Amino acid sequence: MPHFIIDYSANLEDAVDIAALCDLLRRTAIETGVFPLAGVRVRAFAATHVSIADGDPKHGYIDISIRLRAGRDLDTRQQATTAIFAAAKDFLAPVMQTRSLALSCEMRNIDPDLSPKTGTIRDHLKG
Repeated sequence: MPHFIIDYSANLEDAVDIAALCDLLRRTAIETGVFPLAGVRVRAFAATHVSIADGDPKHGYIDISIRLRAGRDLDTRQQATTAIFAAAKDFLAPVMQTRSLALSCEMRNIDPDLSPKTGTIRDHLKG
C-alpha cells in the first residue's frame, strides 16, 4: 500500500495536466517493482490559498508525498523515490521552463501496527 498524495497550488491547473501526472506516477510506481499493483493509490489536492517566496501569485508548487508500510530497506526506497521524482521532473520540465514552480517529493514509512487495512481491490483486478 503506497499512497501518493500530490499537493499543488491551484494556479497550476491551467498549465499542468494533473490527471496525467497522477497516472504517470501510478505507472512509474508500478514499474519500479517496489510497490504491489493493487496497493498503489495516487490522488491530488489543489491548495487554493498559498503564499510562496516573495508573494508573487505566479509562483507555484507541487509536493509529492509517498506513504508506505514499513519493511522496505533504505536502498529500495531511495531507488523508488529517485525514479518517481525523475518521472515527475521530466513531465513538468516544459512548465518549469516557462514559469516559477517548486517541485518536491518525500517518502515516509507508516507504522503497520498503527495502520489497519482492509479492501477488495485485489478481488476485482482484471487478469
